[in-house]
Amino acid sequence: MRKEYDFSKMRSRKNPYAAKLKRQVTIRMRDDVITYFKDMSKETGIPYQSLINLYLRDCMAAGRKPDLSWK
Repeated sequence: MRKEYDFSKMRSRKNPYAAKLKRQVTIRMRDDVITYFKDMSKETGIPYQSLINLYLRDCMAAGRKPDLSWK
């Protein structure tokens, strides 16, 4: 291995798969839900949007569905 490399001649390129990893969406949530995840974010050090994504993925993997029976 060389001790020094000349990176000035390298050409960078974007990751072609990066756009397929996540998609930006707009979603309306109650303020108490956002506060809950932001507080959890402070405890864990994980960004709150990532925590929401992790929770939703866990629900998806477990096949959980919301209770839609209104009383």
